[in-house]
Amino acid sequence: MKIRNFFISASLMAVVFTSCNYAKSNQQVVVSNDCGMNWKQIKSGDAVPKGVANPCYMKVVIPNFPMQGDSRFITNLKDRVRAFVHIDYDYSITDPLEFIKQAKFLGKANAHADNDEALESSAFEGAENMVIDKRIRDISKSIFINEDIVELDQAEIENKLLEESNKILAPLGVSLNFITLTFDLDDQTRQAIDVSTAMKIYESKNLTDLGKAVIIQKAGAAKLVVEAAKEQNIPSQEE
Repeated sequence: MKIRNFFISASLMAVVFTSCNYAKSNQQVVVSNDCGMNWKQIKSGDAVPKGVANPCYMKVVIPNFPMQGDSRFITNLKDRVRAFVHIDYDYSITDPLEFIKQAKFLGKANAHADNDEALESSAFEGAENMVIDKRIRDISKSIFINEDIVELDQAEIENKLLEESNKILAPLGVSLNFITLTFDLDDQTRQAIDVSTAMKIYESKNLTDLGKAVIIQKAGAAKLVVEAAKEQNIPSQEE
């Protein structure tokens, strides 16, 4: 009886120590047997052991599908024009073994591959800030500083930013799929752009002098309106 119980206990222990789940096609599972010093990737469909007997065993589940991120910051363009920049991007983790070196804090160390929380996108926000956002900001600022806000071609800048960013991010296991760029300018800068654009139209029609006169007249009218509004707010001495 004791021998039978021993074999039953041994069988149960074998099940516990060899129990595993399987890496899914939308997952990139990486494991470490030495507390994150070295990592190994588990192919989709292959079993992922739990590593119960190893206290230094770690397992991280990385998404194998595109994710979205965004970056917001203030930058300088040509001639010291300041702008608030909003960049939306779509990215994929193409090499999990390289990516995990940059973001070892990711996810739950022993997240179960069958658990819905294993692929929680919010867990990757910190990785976006550390791995992606910083690089995008640095590259963006180096590009924007030479761009004239009036002359710039937004589509061309987006393509250039995408290309330059991927050169830096590729060795880190990340690839940007696309970038959308938005400039938020103050009213004064917007007005300057409108004036510059209007003058180019007048010049193309050989109406430069007329254009200058119209612009000066509009500027004067705006000044009169502002000054009139100020005068209305000033109480009279009699009151």
